Amino acid sequence: MPLPLYLLAVAVFAMGTSEFMLAGLLPDIASDLDVTIRSAGTLTSAFAVGMVVGAPLVAALARDWPRRAGLLGSVLVFAAAHAVGAMTTSFPVLFATRVVAALANAGFLAVALTVAATLVPPDRKGRALAVLLSGTTVATIAGVPGGAVLGALLGWRATFWAVGVLCLPAALGILKGIPAGRDEDEATGRTALRAELVQLTRPRMILVMLLGALVNAATFGSLTFLGPVVTISAGLGELWISVALVLFGAGSFVGVTVAGRLSDRRPGLVIAVGGPLLLVGWPALAMLADEPAALFILVFVQGALSFALGSTLIARVLYEAAGAPTLAGSYATAALNVGAAVGPVIAAGTLSTGAGDLGPLWASGLLVAVALLIALPLLTAITAGRSTEVLR
Repeated sequence: MPLPLYLLAVAVFAMGTSEFMLAGLLPDIASDLDVTIRSAGTLTSAFAVGMVVGAPLVAALARDWPRRAGLLGSVLVFAAAHAVGAMTTSFPVLFATRVVAALANAGFLAVALTVAATLVPPDRKGRALAVLLSGTTVATIAGVPGGAVLGALLGWRATFWAVGVLCLPAALGILKGIPAGRDEDEATGRTALRAELVQLTRPRMILVMLLGALVNAATFGSLTFLGPVVTISAGLGELWISVALVLFGAGSFVGVTVAGRLSDRRPGLVIAVGGPLLLVGWPALAMLADEPAALFILVFVQGALSFALGSTLIARVLYEAAGAPTLAGSYATAALNVGAAVGPVIAAGTLSTGAGDLGPLWASGLLVAVALLIALPLLTAITAGRSTEVLR
C-alpha cells in the first residue's frame, strides 16, 4: 500500500479520535469552562450536526474539487479548529469549533474515500478502503482512551492540541503524494447529482437510515456520558474512564469484525440476534453499574453489539444507495451522525430525572427498543438485496 494512503489514515484516526474523545473529557471541560456536564455533552451533538449537514453538502461540492486542494484544505481547517478550541476559555467558541471541525471532517472523508481507491490498482481497492477506514476503528481502541489519559494527566486542552498535531503528517503526505490536478476522466460517466439525490426519497432508504440513526443515538447517548457512570455510579477514579473506553473500543472492533463477515450475506441474523441482546444489555448495565467488574464486562459487550448492529444497518444504507455512487458514503455518514447528534441530547435530558447518571443507559435501551419495534416486522424489507424493491 502506498505511503500517502497510510498518512490519510492518520488523518482519519485523528478525526475519529476527535469525534469520540469527549466521552472521557466532559467532566474536565465542564469544570474548566464553568458549565454543567449536561451542557458540555452538547459538544458531541455539535460535531454530529456538523457531520450531518456537511457530509451530503460537501460531498456534492467535492464532485468538482481538485483532490489535493480539497483534502489539504479540510485537514488544515480541522487542525486549526482544534487549536482554537484548545486555547479558548469560552464555551460558545468551543461549541463553534466543534461544528467547524465536523464540516472539515465531512469534507475530508468525501474526497478521501474516492482518492483511496485511485492510489492502488483496481484489484486492491477494497484493501485500500480498509486501510483508510481502519483509522476510525483504531481511534475507538487507542485514540479515545489515549486522549482520556492525556486529558486526565495534562488537562483536556492537551488532547485538543494532540489531535491538531496528528493532522500535520497527513497534510505533508497530501502535498507529497496526491496529484495537484484532476484526472481528465474524473467527471466522465458520473451519475447526475439530481439522480443521486432522488435516492433519498426511496422508502427502504428512509427506513434503513432511520434504524441506523436510532441505534447510533443509543450508542452515543451512553458513550458520551460514560465518564460520570464510571466515576459516580461505580465510584472509581478518573483514570478508570480510560479503561472503560478501551474496553468499549475493543468491543467495537470485535463487533465490526464479526459483523463484517455476516452483514453482506446474513444481515437478518445480525439484526434478529444482536438487536435483542443489545436491548437487554443497556438496562443490565444501568442496574449493575455500581459493580465495577460487571460494569467493565458489559461496556465491552455493549460496544461489540452496538457496532455490530450499527455497522450492519449502515451497510444496508450503502446497498440502498447503489444508485448514488458519489453521495452514498455521505448518506451513511448522515444517518450515523443524526443519531450521534440526537442521542446525547436525549441522554442529557435524563440526567435531571430520578435516574441521574444512569439515565443515559436507560434512554439507550428505549431507543434500541423503538428501533426493534420498527425493524423486526420489516426484517425482510430491510435485508433485501439491491434490486429487490420490497417497499416500493
